[in-house]
Amino acid sequence: LYTVLEATLRVVAPLLPIVGEEMWRGLTGGRSVHLEFWPEAEEFPIDSDLVRDMDAIREAASVALSLRKAAGLRVRLPLSELTIAVDAADSLARYSDLIADELNVKKISVVRATDEVAKQFGLTKTLTVNARALGPRLGKAVQDVIQQAKAGKWELSGQGVMVGTTELFEGEYEVALQANSSDGTAAGVTSNGFVLLNLVVTEELEQEGIARDSIRHVQQARKDAGLDVSDRISLTISSDPATLLALTKHSDLIGQETLATQLQLIEGAGSLPVGESGQITIELSKQ
Repeated sequence: LYTVLEATLRVVAPLLPIVGEEMWRGLTGGRSVHLEFWPEAEEFPIDSDLVRDMDAIREAASVALSLRKAAGLRVRLPLSELTIAVDAADSLARYSDLIADELNVKKISVVRATDEVAKQFGLTKTLTVNARALGPRLGKAVQDVIQQAKAGKWELSGQGVMVGTTELFEGEYEVALQANSSDGTAAGVTSNGFVLLNLVVTEELEQEGIARDSIRHVQQARKDAGLDVSDRISLTISSDPATLLALTKHSDLIGQETLATQLQLIEGAGSLPVGESGQITIELSKQ
């Protein structure tokens, strides 16, 4: 992959100044972008709230994707709900649609990050002491710290943690959130709150996931056939009965996403994996 990217950059990079110049002329009608002055930084004031929200979104997305991966749930499988707890809940809530699209989640709930809210969601904080990192500093006393941490005799203090009368610093401990596994949720800690992801996969969600897996295969088949992104196609998908049911339910989505003006779904042998155990075979032609 690295070799392909490197070769692509070698071809594209020399053309970027030319393409950029052409775009600038077309947009502004000016002589050349190279005759212009650099923009003044004061013309683009920093939006601190926007920067804060984007950082929070990126971190929440990263943690949520890690929870997905740990649970073995593929990204194209839609999930029902993600709860994000942050300090600036009202501000971040404006980007719920963006987060939902990024993480393929049906519902995004943004709440204020407080210990009370965490308890309402049935979350408890746990502290794990890194004995290997803390041992050289405390010696034999590290065992007493570990016992106090297990007994819950600790609290967050500024940038660190107080276990009894001993302060632990970054790298010497890990704070995690423990969710109630019986309700099918998983929790992850962020720098200013937490995320709570519903991992329960209903039949409806699984069927949509099968459709989205199939769309990916069709898009790859379009690419392999050398079709343009705007080309309309005639598409036939063969699959096992269970997969066929899911595809039929989401046939409109498949047609829209793949630009299939004619879509035929039939029962038959498959060779491309979709969902947990389904398979499909694709036949397509340009319209």
